[in-house]
Amino acid sequence: MTPAQIRLLDALAGTLPARAIVTDRDVIAPLETDWRGRWRGHAPLLFLPGSTAEVSAIVAAAAAIRVPLVPQGGNTSMVGGATPPADGSAAILSTRRMNAIRRLDADAGLVVAEAGLILSDLHVAALGVGRRFPLSLGAKGSAMVGGLVSTNAGGTQVLRFGTMRGLVAGIEAVLPDGQVHDGLAALKKDNRGYDLTQLLIGGGGTRGVATAATLRLVPAIAARAVAWVGLADPVAALALLRRFQAASEDVESFELLPAESLGAVLRHIPGTRAPLAGEHPWHALIEVTAADAAREPPAALIERVLAAALADGLVADATIAASEAQADAFWRIRESISEAERATGPAAQHDISVPVEAMPRFMIEAAAACEARFPGSSASGFGHLGDGNVHFHVRAPAGVDAQRWFAEEAPVVTRFVDDLVVAAGGSISAEHGIGQMKLGELERLSSRARMTALRAIKAALDPHGIMNPGKLVTLARGGAGE
Repeated sequence: MTPAQIRLLDALAGTLPARAIVTDRDVIAPLETDWRGRWRGHAPLLFLPGSTAEVSAIVAAAAAIRVPLVPQGGNTSMVGGATPPADGSAAILSTRRMNAIRRLDADAGLVVAEAGLILSDLHVAALGVGRRFPLSLGAKGSAMVGGLVSTNAGGTQVLRFGTMRGLVAGIEAVLPDGQVHDGLAALKKDNRGYDLTQLLIGGGGTRGVATAATLRLVPAIAARAVAWVGLADPVAALALLRRFQAASEDVESFELLPAESLGAVLRHIPGTRAPLAGEHPWHALIEVTAADAAREPPAALIERVLAAALADGLVADATIAASEAQADAFWRIRESISEAERATGPAAQHDISVPVEAMPRFMIEAAAACEARFPGSSASGFGHLGDGNVHFHVRAPAGVDAQRWFAEEAPVVTRFVDDLVVAAGGSISAEHGIGQMKLGELERLSSRARMTALRAIKAALDPHGIMNPGKLVTLARGGAGE
């Protein structure tokens, strides 16, 4: 433990309960590594506050003594965004004990959830009052509200409901000096200047610690239908998506995956099976829901659109889930892709977006360009076609030394892919954030205006650079925080 961290503990003596301060290595060690196992740090000190007041006390003392803090929720970051630095200079501040639902108003369609509430628990609570929180992702059993806010999480329902930016109606947060921003009121209009709620969303814990959020709920699903479709290519997939969107506003998800991704799941995830009998180069997973039983049943809508698409030769084969269990099995395939591809071997993974209309051509041409540039590799993308966001993976040649490949080859691959994305008018981070993984690429590929603004905001709110150091943006050398 550093001398500054010892002084921090002395400063907080008598202020925090004993269970809010942890120095046990067996407890801290699992929190020092990211979900992918790519980023490893060291933190001799862990704070587990149980209230906003305790978070405020910790942050205020840390700011006064200049001890960096790494906010952490479920530790499911895909870009090393919640991993402490390796030098042991920072303490982890975990919000997992702050997991209460402070208020749940079904009539208003609002819930006030603390930062440590697990996403799947939020889903259950909302359904208990006939509502739902319309954001889901593969890590829903461990991802927490604070992390979803700080990363502006997306997931599989962005097509209809948008990212966390559109689902957050207010935020309570502790700013880097320890002051509490109480912005939980769900105001329809608030014209008092800069929108602090939106400023904190997507900040990756670099501008403050979200302690609670007011979230928007939607009516519970009265009926849903899920289909699995075999397609020739992403161009056909986008054409099919447009047909569904023309037919109804109830299309909730439209996920696209190549045969390679399906094959990886079937090989590595026990209990999975191919939804269709034949072989197809591409597959689409489509979900249509209805909150009003008076509307056209989702299954009838899907059957109607798919029948015309089959007749026109737009799709090769399709099946509609005959039960909720089968629908869940289809979704399990989609949600297991990351786990399956991790088991396949080393890969440079990119969470990117380009304009929706450009995505089909990008997926095809970028994969071909990567395979030509890096012989022996294989490349493909999967994900949220409808909002122009796919997870584009370039897998290493068979038999390579994974550690060497990640150190020497993967950065070259990533620069190549990111250049393709920028040339297509896209973003190198669609929903996972920047973290520490994309820090250099953000700097390399962003305009001077963007980086100037990001640094100015960081320096204004966190002049000593104590909040999640080394993530998203660093302050200029020789300036505040150095």
